[in-house]
Amino acid sequence: MADDNLVTPAGDGEPKAAIKRNSDLGVRLASAAIMLAVAGAAFYLGGRVFDTFIAAVALAAMVEFVLLVVKATTNVSYRLAGILAGAVYIGIAAVVLAGLESYFLFAAVGAVIATDTGAYFFGRAIGGPKIAPRISPSKTWAGLFGGMLCAALWLGLWAGTFHFIGGNVTFADLMEAMWDDAIGAALIGAVLAVAAQTGDFFESWLKRKAGVKDSSRLIPGHGGVFDRIDGLLPVSLIVGALSVLF
Repeated sequence: MADDNLVTPAGDGEPKAAIKRNSDLGVRLASAAIMLAVAGAAFYLGGRVFDTFIAAVALAAMVEFVLLVVKATTNVSYRLAGILAGAVYIGIAAVVLAGLESYFLFAAVGAVIATDTGAYFFGRAIGGPKIAPRISPSKTWAGLFGGMLCAALWLGLWAGTFHFIGGNVTFADLMEAMWDDAIGAALIGAVLAVAAQTGDFFESWLKRKAGVKDSSRLIPGHGGVFDRIDGLLPVSLIVGALSVLF
């Protein structure tokens, strides 16, 4: 996810930042289209290609994470502990994503996208009180609830549609099953939205400690890989656990 709902920290520079974001819209859209095409191709090819893609993304994110930790503290013990924790965090998330079935993979990725989209538009449209202004100045409670709502709608729709495709004995049974699945999935979607925002806040906090705006400049208009997957990491862990249970 982009930091601070695509808005830079509040202050005198905010209008300039907004103008710059708008001027970079073409670059951002082109980069997003390329990222989507690459990820889609990797998923379509599957097998080792998809595993290699996940590994490459995880490695890039890990390199960026290490650089942030190094900039954030001069204490060697803290650096080593942070790097080790990051390796476990990102590594496990990558393994989980690579092993997820298509249903759960789309549920996780879709929930993160829905959260990011809902948080951006609700935050922009409603505004209001900030959640943690010292960490992420532009994130509002309205944005959080908007993200939860969109993630809940996405997961409810995804679960209901998937069950409908699977079919059932009678139409009444099918409608009941869809309703049950959709309600439960919507509640899980709301939880995943909170997890995604938590991952975003964690990266925002780390970048502020490191004194940087983006984890890197690898992706034109979007910052770094870690900026793109900060919310997906905790969501993948939760979805992975749910995939084992269900």
